[in-house]
Amino acid sequence: MQFYPLALDGITLVEGPVRADPRGAFMETWRADYFENAGLPNSWVQDNLSVSVQPYTIRGLHWQTPPFAQAKLVRVLVGEIVDVVVDLRPSSQTFGRSISVPLCATKNQSLLVPAGFAHGFCTLVPNTMVAYKTGARYAPECERGLRWDCPDVAIDWPLNGNEPILSEKDASAQVLKDLSEADLF
Repeated sequence: MQFYPLALDGITLVEGPVRADPRGAFMETWRADYFENAGLPNSWVQDNLSVSVQPYTIRGLHWQTPPFAQAKLVRVLVGEIVDVVVDLRPSSQTFGRSISVPLCATKNQSLLVPAGFAHGFCTLVPNTMVAYKTGARYAPECERGLRWDCPDVAIDWPLNGNEPILSEKDASAQVLKDLSEADLF
């Protein structure tokens, strides 16, 4: 496995080999010893699966505050997404900045998102399945959301002129300037 640090400190693209033959392919998608040797989080407590029927479905931007702040290891099982993370660490030089990372099921890639970042994604094709590991259990009292179209962050979602499909919760989430200190890291 190879680990590629991205533009926001702590965000890491993980790539592994794909062993293909006439039957299909085999991929190792995660190994604790590889992550440990790279000094990356490797203790996961929960696996989640998201299925989005329609393209241009946006899920996020979500995070949890301490004591249940979550690191995430995100991968696409079926389909394609653009994964987005936003730095919510006020002491960081990149606070409020975002990056977008395309991920698809045909590549052996995962995105490591440490605690301290909002996370979301936009599906690009029908019937997309996204799986992710979390470093803390789901705790609704610690769950927070950042509005997908927050003007303070100005994410360039790959909507190609289409209206996004959103949950009511995501459509009404707060913008960055309205978050309290307790919502951040």
